Amino acid sequence: MKYLLVLILFFNLQLFSQEKETLDSVAYYNNLINSSIKNNDYKYALNYTQKSILYCETNNRTIDQAAQIFQLGKIYYDLKKPSDAIEYFSESISKYERSELTPNYAKSYFYLGLSHLNKGNFASAEICLNMAKKIYDQLKIEDTKELLSLYKGIVFKMKGNDKAASSIFKSIIAKADSPNLLNSKAEALYQIGLLEELESRNNLALNYFNKALTLNGKGSNLEQKSNILLAISTVYDKMLDKSKAYSYLKQHLNLEENISILNNKKLGIDDYENFKNSERLKKLAQIKKQTKEKEKTAKFSKLINILSIALIAILSLLSLSLYKNNIIRSKTNKLLKEKNNELIIAKEKAEKASKARSEFLSTVSHELRTPLNAINGITYLLLQSKPKKSQLQYLQSLKFSGDYLADFINDILEINKIESNKVELESIPFDLKKLLKNIQNSLQELASKNNNQFQLEIDSEIPDTLLGDPTKLSQVFLNLINNALKFTRDGNVTVITKLLSLKNSTATLSFEISDTGIGIPKDKLKTVFESFSQGSIEINRKYGGTGLGLNIVKKLIELLGGEIKLESILGKGSKFSFTLDFKVSDQQLPSEDLPRILYDPSLFKDKKVLLVEDNKINQMVSKKMLKNKGISSEIIDNGEDAITAMKTNKYDLVLMDVHLPGINGTVATKKIREFDQKTPIIALTAISLNENREMLLSFGMNDVITKPFVPDDFYAVIAKYI
Repeated sequence: MKYLLVLILFFNLQLFSQEKETLDSVAYYNNLINSSIKNNDYKYALNYTQKSILYCETNNRTIDQAAQIFQLGKIYYDLKKPSDAIEYFSESISKYERSELTPNYAKSYFYLGLSHLNKGNFASAEICLNMAKKIYDQLKIEDTKELLSLYKGIVFKMKGNDKAASSIFKSIIAKADSPNLLNSKAEALYQIGLLEELESRNNLALNYFNKALTLNGKGSNLEQKSNILLAISTVYDKMLDKSKAYSYLKQHLNLEENISILNNKKLGIDDYENFKNSERLKKLAQIKKQTKEKEKTAKFSKLINILSIALIAILSLLSLSLYKNNIIRSKTNKLLKEKNNELIIAKEKAEKASKARSEFLSTVSHELRTPLNAINGITYLLLQSKPKKSQLQYLQSLKFSGDYLADFINDILEINKIESNKVELESIPFDLKKLLKNIQNSLQELASKNNNQFQLEIDSEIPDTLLGDPTKLSQVFLNLINNALKFTRDGNVTVITKLLSLKNSTATLSFEISDTGIGIPKDKLKTVFESFSQGSIEINRKYGGTGLGLNIVKKLIELLGGEIKLESILGKGSKFSFTLDFKVSDQQLPSEDLPRILYDPSLFKDKKVLLVEDNKINQMVSKKMLKNKGISSEIIDNGEDAITAMKTNKYDLVLMDVHLPGINGTVATKKIREFDQKTPIIALTAISLNENREMLLSFGMNDVITKPFVPDDFYAVIAKYI
């Protein structure tokens, strides 16, 4: 503290002394400034720069003063104070405008542009960068070309012109490596990686980020490295590789902590505030000094002494405040460290829970899809065997129910995608009236079981063909109507659909699903849409169910652009209602009686397929479906025998189940590809996660058929490769 007061007193005596020291010159101050910056003593660098500016002003050295003001702006820029930097770069430019063009004039515009970029003023940033380029071109200075292009590309990216930004970044990446280009190329790779990440091309983004990290390692740009590490962590998180995501996030956080420590060494918050206060006081003192120079020497000396004492008192108070703040900061940092450790532990627990959830969903997916594939396959074969008219309606209802059950399983397994806004909505033509009637037919048996009257009222003015997502809309109706029929006995369940308006080819429809069932208590109306909520344990025991239905319905309706409303009276029934907009389509829907032509049946004649499948029912279904198209098949139920068969026999195509006893289908495919690169291998899998497709193809498989498969799609994929 005593040392600080001595320095402050020395500084004030120097500032207000009437005698001019022989060493007081721009070169002398520049040496002190550069030395302070090199030692990260930015507090002294600011003081020396301020002294140098005052010296230049006193001696009418305008160009030198402009350079020193630019130096002050550059210090603030390095200290991440863009607002202060903008002030001094603008002041420097105003002084350079009165003289000839110099490199520092261009630098002032360049760093002013970067400061505006940091503040989010993209239009101002672009103007300043263009001015800097214009001055550099007039001065014929070429070594700044790539750097200016890089930041112009960043401005384009921030303004949403991704195409122009990408073109600039790629031109920089194409340059040959050189020490002067390391940071620019690394930044260009990082920026183009961000563009790829926005387009969900995660592998490409990861490739660019890794290249950027490699180039960064040859330099010393810590902030750039921190940004790259965070970007890599984010991509791995999107790819569900939580381990790598956490590893890179940890590196990023450690580096951020080091950068924070380094920045605090440069100039602490209190040092900054002290200097700003000092700067304001010095300006005030300068004004007073100019006024008092007109007064008598005695009065001037007395006022200066009073001012010096006042300044020392103020700075002493600020120093005391700094001391107290340091104590508070130390305690706060300790508390933050403890909380950070708690967050890390909680994060690890959450990651373990997420992993367990993913594994559970994969298992459930396989166990549900395998028998469902057999049900749908057998239904398809029965429909192909020319059933009686009395049987046809039942088979069609069975097929419809099986198809919607498959869609229902898909949506349940992808509820995590709904929560993370990764679900993409379809916009395809469909017949709403036929969709609702099919749902009514499929649920008629459930209505009869509880002796319910299930009525469907559809407004005849509704257009025949709408554009939307029929699968998700069907899931909403199935959930709501299922609940209504389940919780109603000897009552009525009514579905009402009305056309509210038809403007500019947009139809606004209202939907109501009402019942005369048990109703919902008033205190449960807000929580009934939460996961695993059914009102009470007694209801769960009596009626069953998971309590996920209404939660899924709410999320799907919000995705479709609506909001679900609930009215209910305990013991009298419930009414769910929502409103949705649909575009009207002029497209003619194909007749359901005509099969879709997705392939040429003549391709299948006299072809031989190796079917590797361990489930006996699926063996029978797949063999029959192949036989119906004239394809002969050989069935093997394990991966080891499949490898042997491929070595000794020739097949036109292999259908490879992924989950097999012994070695699984992916390992078997990898071993087959060691001696056979030509025969097409198509994966059969009951797992529906999108990430698995890329993984399966990486083992050498040509395509993937997901169970339960649609027969026409099954044949179409085979026709593509056979």
